[in-house]
Amino acid sequence: MSRSALDKLAREIRACRLCIDEPAGKPLPHEPRPVLRVSQTARLCIVGQAPGTRVHASGMPFTDPSGDRLRDWMGVSSEEFYDVSRVAIVPMGFCFPGLDAKGGDRPPRRECAGHWRTRLFELMPQIELTLLVGQYAQSWHLGPRRKASLTETVAAWRDYLPSAIPLPHPSWRNNAWIRKHPWFETDVLPALRRDVRRLIG
Repeated sequence: MSRSALDKLAREIRACRLCIDEPAGKPLPHEPRPVLRVSQTARLCIVGQAPGTRVHASGMPFTDPSGDRLRDWMGVSSEEFYDVSRVAIVPMGFCFPGLDAKGGDRPPRRECAGHWRTRLFELMPQIELTLLVGQYAQSWHLGPRRKASLTETVAAWRDYLPSAIPLPHPSWRNNAWIRKHPWFETDVLPALRRDVRRLIG
């Protein structure tokens, strides 16, 4: 696959207006700002949910407290994390989906994955490990291999090696989940850090 094909597709994604011009349901309530980072050399890919308000404003993924925690889980610096030659970042929804009635982020827009995702990953065959952050990423990438709940899926992380590691969302709202499941920090994170370091050098 040529670099020019990946660059062309990335440009098309960054100019996407599907959720306004051809929405699946109500249109996006603001101007789209697709956020992704891709290259033909990155061997590690992070798949999150969708940009939040801070990322929508910055145009850079994980520029928020969740990003700080994810980098800590991975054992990487900001410089390493944002080195697109080593780390690709491809959320399930490329644009901030808006807020629900309770002030939380809405789920990723359905238009994104169906229209772009398969083609994008076909142009990045060099990806060796995908970090599946949250239930939406796990549902798409694991399909029927996903367990009945996020907790069960993350607990079965060894089943998905060497190509994927499922993770909870690094939001501080998940502090109680992390306290309730100490095996995540004692078992999953050391393995995650070893694999990340092996792939990014």
